[in-house]
Amino acid sequence: MTESFETMLTGGHPNSLGRTIEVVEIVLGDPARFDELYRCYRSDDEVVRLRVSNAMRRVEAEKHDLLVPYIDRFIEEIGALDQPSAQWTLAKLFEALEPDMSAPQRAGALAIMKRNLAEHDDWIVLNNSMEALANWSRGDPELKEWLRPHLERLSKDSRKSVLKRAAKLLARLG
Repeated sequence: MTESFETMLTGGHPNSLGRTIEVVEIVLGDPARFDELYRCYRSDDEVVRLRVSNAMRRVEAEKHDLLVPYIDRFIEEIGALDQPSAQWTLAKLFEALEPDMSAPQRAGALAIMKRNLAEHDDWIVLNNSMEALANWSRGDPELKEWLRPHLERLSKDSRKSVLKRAAKLLARLG
């Protein structure tokens, strides 16, 4: 019997990749198993969900089209997960998937990233959300106007990576 992805992604040090690369290679070799990987976001184990996020970024980089049919599910299901790794991964995935999004999907992704930038305190969530929103604001004056005060607030953050990113993006906004 084939070992489940959830089993493969369980255990080991929480900051390690564990068997994430092995799972990604399996999905790349057998794309029909992508849904099984996606379903691991429902795991009760936070480490499994963290590794799923890592795997999603890797799969997207190699087989972008596997994720496109899941855009609605990323917005509705993963957007509701209260886990920083899922939220900062969404910013990366939304940025990559934006050209494939419908107007309602883009609006849903935008709402999640705006919420994360306004309400989250995790530095990686903030950095990735800032970056994605700044990129999306090119050619979107309304988003630029919304983003500016958040970047100004974060340019005074106590964490160097957050304040530097915010200051850099503020300068880029002009």
